[in-house]
Amino acid sequence: MRKLARLMNPWRVFITVFFMAVQVAGMLAMPTITANIIDYGVATGDIDYIVSRGLMMIGFTILTIISALLNVYYAAKESQGLGNTLRKKLYRTVIYFTNDELDRFGTSTLITRNTNDIMQIQFVMMLVLRTMILAPFLMIGAGGLAFTREPQLAFVFLITMPILGGLIWFILRFSSPLFKSMQRKTDRLNRVFREGLTGIRVIRAFNKDAFERKRFDEANWDFAQTSIKANTVMAFMMPSMVFAVSITNIMIIWFGAQFIAAGDMQVGNLVAFMTYAMQILMGVMMVSMVLFFLPRGQVAAERVMEVLDTSNTITDPKKPRHLKDTSNVSLQFDDVSYRYHGAEKTALENIDFTINKGERLAIIGGTGAGKTTLANMIPRLYEVESGQIKVNGIDIRDVEQGELRRLIGFAPQKALLFSGTIRENLKYGRPEATDEELWHALDVAQGKDFVSGLPKGLDSRVEQGGGNFSGGQRQRLSIARALATKADILVFDDSFSALDFKTDARLREALKPDTQDSAVVIIAQRISTVIDADQIIVLDQGKVVGKGTHEELKANNPIYQEIMDSQLKGEDI
Repeated sequence: MRKLARLMNPWRVFITVFFMAVQVAGMLAMPTITANIIDYGVATGDIDYIVSRGLMMIGFTILTIISALLNVYYAAKESQGLGNTLRKKLYRTVIYFTNDELDRFGTSTLITRNTNDIMQIQFVMMLVLRTMILAPFLMIGAGGLAFTREPQLAFVFLITMPILGGLIWFILRFSSPLFKSMQRKTDRLNRVFREGLTGIRVIRAFNKDAFERKRFDEANWDFAQTSIKANTVMAFMMPSMVFAVSITNIMIIWFGAQFIAAGDMQVGNLVAFMTYAMQILMGVMMVSMVLFFLPRGQVAAERVMEVLDTSNTITDPKKPRHLKDTSNVSLQFDDVSYRYHGAEKTALENIDFTINKGERLAIIGGTGAGKTTLANMIPRLYEVESGQIKVNGIDIRDVEQGELRRLIGFAPQKALLFSGTIRENLKYGRPEATDEELWHALDVAQGKDFVSGLPKGLDSRVEQGGGNFSGGQRQRLSIARALATKADILVFDDSFSALDFKTDARLREALKPDTQDSAVVIIAQRISTVIDADQIIVLDQGKVVGKGTHEELKANNPIYQEIMDSQLKGEDI
């Protein structure tokens, strides 16, 4: 929570505390004025005194209301401002996470931390600014004035305060762990719900609706049970307060009446003392309410700061080098090895190849061979464990990530489209691209026909994830987006897999003249996709087991022959 405090605006906090002090001053003045009206106005029949003190009460009331409104306004502004700052920092941190960090946290928990957890922090911060500061002012001020007016009744608090404090401690002792548990169970509930939404087609295809409903119901009921337990325990808070207030009032009236009967106390002082006693108890109750919510806020803050404090394993160099001349672009893997975080076995081992401008490199292999891992290492989404990846002869670790990625056009294995329009998606990597360039990219990607057939063409709506397009259409739009960047290095990570053989062949033929100024890396599982590449690398369990042209591998490489036989069934290609 201390780290969060550093993100707050000190001037806004100061203004909030100032108006809170004014509000407390008004609240503390009222009992004294009331007592004086009773003792010196009502008791003596002095109407002028009653009127003058009544007007004073109205003035203090107006001052208290105005200061309370301003206090709430600035407290809300500060708490919402803190939430806004945290969301921005969290998003900016996550957006630069490597795949390793994203895998470590998981998508569902990152969403929960950026929404539910920050809302908890905002709520607790609002309580702290409004209540945690107000309550001590109120308790100290009311206690001092009560003791000043009637020190002989002050012993009442020595009896009632320990009783109330003990009850509150007992309640918080049992409720705090439950509320901490609720934050973790919110994570689980969001994860199950998100998996159900994203996997709805698979769930229906396997007829697992009942199973998923049961899984969600279990997570939902587990959360509900914990919430019921926590709130049941907290339900004792108000009865405890009423009990303490009742005992306090009984004792004040009992002993106060005796003091009045003996002539040692005035009636107005008794009324004022009772009011101050209620303010003290109210302050205790307010503090207890903050303490009740504080554990949830603390857990939420720890979860948010865990993300913010996670250092990115891939950082820009302090003295970056620049990729000077891109007219003769080259990409080189020099004895590169990579191991996933916590894994015993390397995902890639001793990878070597070089590709220059105008050349086409194809990488083929079975499932789990390391093809996508290799593709992700080119834009430095993963960091090499050993060896070097060089662009134009410069190690990519010596170059700023932004400068490196501006040279790369990437079509990922999963064709992800953003909600918006087709034009906005195609211009994602190069905002200055003209419509003519976008239509050309679509033509090369074999997507021009279906886009031009849409009522709004490039302005046609794209739903979240491209859900209103087929798999093949999404892939062609993803390929067109990469081509529209006019990048020096183009990486197609198995992005032809949803295309039929005829469309695949036309696309590869159209790519040849359009990528003469680029180094092209094609990741594929189909022989037909890599057949016309200048160089083919065969991967098996993260190792290069073959390198050459199609004809060379067809003649000499057993694994390539095995892949070819399994796909072509003996046809001569």
